[in-house]
Amino acid sequence: MTTGMPGKVCSSCGRLSSQYVEFKCPKCGEGVITRCDECRMTYTRYRCDKCGFEGP
Repeated sequence: MTTGMPGKVCSSCGRLSSQYVEFKCPKCGEGVITRCDECRMTYTRYRCDKCGFEGP
């Protein structure tokens, strides 16, 4: 988990967050998914910009 400022935009909700997790797309390995703590804890769906994969 990264907690630096100013933060990154969450791939799920689109909000800027300083508490987030970033990982490569589990399907294509090219897209980078950024998820804020709130979306991660509530299992909000995300979508990979590179291949369109959707995950919880």
